[in-house]
Amino acid sequence: MGIMSSLARIAGRGASETKSVQPVTLTSPEAFPLFGITPSASGVTVTAASAMRVPAVRRAVSLIAESVATLPFKTYAENKEAAKDHPSYRLVHDWANDWTSAEELREQLTADALLTGNGFAHVVRVDGRAMELHRMDPGAVSVEYDDFGEPSYRVQLKSGGNIVLPFHDVLHIQGLRGLSPVVLAREAIGLCLAAEGHLAGFFKNGGRPSGVILRPERLDAEAQKKIVVSWFNTHGGEQSGKTAILDEGMTYQVISGNNTDAQFLENRLEQIREIARAFNVPPALLYETSRATWSNFEQSHRDFLTGTLRPWIARWQAAYTRVLLAPEERGSLYIEATPDDLLSVEFAARATAYSQYRAMGAMTANEVRGGLNLPALPEGNEITNPFTTAPGAAPAPAAPEEPKDE
Repeated sequence: MGIMSSLARIAGRGASETKSVQPVTLTSPEAFPLFGITPSASGVTVTAASAMRVPAVRRAVSLIAESVATLPFKTYAENKEAAKDHPSYRLVHDWANDWTSAEELREQLTADALLTGNGFAHVVRVDGRAMELHRMDPGAVSVEYDDFGEPSYRVQLKSGGNIVLPFHDVLHIQGLRGLSPVVLAREAIGLCLAAEGHLAGFFKNGGRPSGVILRPERLDAEAQKKIVVSWFNTHGGEQSGKTAILDEGMTYQVISGNNTDAQFLENRLEQIREIARAFNVPPALLYETSRATWSNFEQSHRDFLTGTLRPWIARWQAAYTRVLLAPEERGSLYIEATPDDLLSVEFAARATAYSQYRAMGAMTANEVRGGLNLPALPEGNEITNPFTTAPGAAPAPAAPEEPKDE
């Protein structure tokens, strides 16, 4: 839905004449979502920019976007060989355009999808073949669907006006149902922002609530204001801790308080866990390690690969295939990412897996060396079991021939 149609809808255009419509302005709360502004019950307005000021949100977005970006995407033929001569290989593996690498474009579009719900890139074609991919601002693109569900993309141009692009000319990455976790979890993020603001004020004056100055006789409002100003000028901020000298009859009573009573620390930890749930990231990977052990921390990395990254990888593979491979090419070519690099830290597990593959005859020595980023060996293309075959062993001598009768 475009922004103009949204404005018309919230303003009540097209509504029944018998229905009472309240006037709505651009500053009304109903219009906030049009500009990426999402108010929360805590009173804090949550936007993509303000959400990124929360360290847990920033970590979740960068973790997912950077992990997807660094995965090696390649175009393969039916024989599992890389199709380096196809134009799509360069776009998904090397450079999206002359100034943007394929990794950088994936990082940008994945972050856009996480923060706004959608990431878009324009496919530039020459003679019908995709040659470049250019990121588009999500705020300038609206998705329109026809009666059969086929999407088209209306793009607002900086020079004015707009153009409509068909679905095969737009690389579209979207979150679950096209909604951003920032929108869905705005209450958790807003509460985290509110807690940080409260704690900042709490610790600004030495990490304790204000005290009370007691005086026997009653003072008028102007005298009270002068005492407050004088106190903060001499004992507030950098002056805190200095010796206080009070007027005759005055006493100072401290109102004590601490973080344990207010349970601020536990609340902040729970907000990190809530944000982890919203972005589908294990809490330990957001550095919330209060319940982490060595075993479940290692399991968190596997959960991140299977539960968090694989859906994003599948979205990227489908989006690449939709715009870079013609329908008649999809039977012989496919685009795929290899997430094995994310498991490279598990050296013992990888070594065991490789040895089992070699023993069962599923991999050659050069295929194992390729997985370890090592150069191939001249004799490494044979399917042999290194645990039963002695390398370099001399062949058994041939049996002597029986003498033949003349």
